[in-house]
Amino acid sequence: MSAEVISESTSAAEFWAGVRVGFPVTVASAPFAVLFGALAVENGFTVAEATLMSAAVYGGASQMVGIELFGQSIAPWLVVLSIFAVNFRHVLYSAVLGRRVGHWPILQQAVGFFVLTDPQYAEAERKGEAGETVSFAWYMGMGAIIYVPWVIESGLGAFFGSLIPDPHAIGMDFLLPIYFIGLVMGFRTRAYWLPVVAISAAVSIVAFNVVGSPWHVSIGAAAGILFAAALPVRPGKLEVGPGAQEGADL
Repeated sequence: MSAEVISESTSAAEFWAGVRVGFPVTVASAPFAVLFGALAVENGFTVAEATLMSAAVYGGASQMVGIELFGQSIAPWLVVLSIFAVNFRHVLYSAVLGRRVGHWPILQQAVGFFVLTDPQYAEAERKGEAGETVSFAWYMGMGAIIYVPWVIESGLGAFFGSLIPDPHAIGMDFLLPIYFIGLVMGFRTRAYWLPVVAISAAVSIVAFNVVGSPWHVSIGAAAGILFAAALPVRPGKLEVGPGAQEGADL
C-alpha cells in the first residue's frame, strides 16, 4: 500500500472520528437552531435572511442578540459591537487553539477558525492535552457535522416556525445551555477550576443586573481570565506546548 493511500485512509478515519465527536453537539443544538429560525422570522426576517445569517455569522448567542436588535432604533455600529461582545470569547479560543493548529497551512487555519465553536474548542483542547495531534481532517469532521445541520435547521425553523406557538414555554431554548454546562464540567479536574468558574459566574450575574445583556458575557469571562492569571502556577502542572506532559519541572 502506497504512502498516499495510507495518508488518505488515515485522513478519512480521522474525519469520521471528528464526526462522531460532533454528533452529540448537533443533537443538542438542533432545537436552538430551530428556535433561532422561528424567532428570526417573528422579528421580520425572511426565511432566506435567517438561513444566511446562520451560515455567515454562525454564532447562536450572537445571532439571538442580533435579531433582537435589528429593526429597533439602534445605530448599526451598536448592533455590531453588541454581537462582538457576545463573540469576544472566540478571540480567546483562537489564541489558545492557535498553538494546537500551527502546523496547518494558513488557508486551513482560516477555515478552521471560521467553524470554531464552544464545543469545537473544548474538544480540540481536550485532544491536545491528551498529547494527540489536532489534525485538520478530525477538526473539520467535527466542524462539518455541527455547521451544516445548524444552517439547515435554522432554515427549517424559519420556514415552519409558525407551527411552534411558544418555543420558550416548552423549554427548547434551555437544551443548549445544559450541554454547555456539561462542557464546563469536563474541565473540572484542572487546577483552580472551581474558584475561576465561581468568580466568572458571580461577576457575570452582577454585570447582567447592572450593565445588562450581552455585555455580561464578556465581563464575566474577563473576570475569570484575570483571576486565573493572578493565581500561582501549581508545580508539575506547567504546560509548555502541544502535547506537553504533566509533571514537567518548573
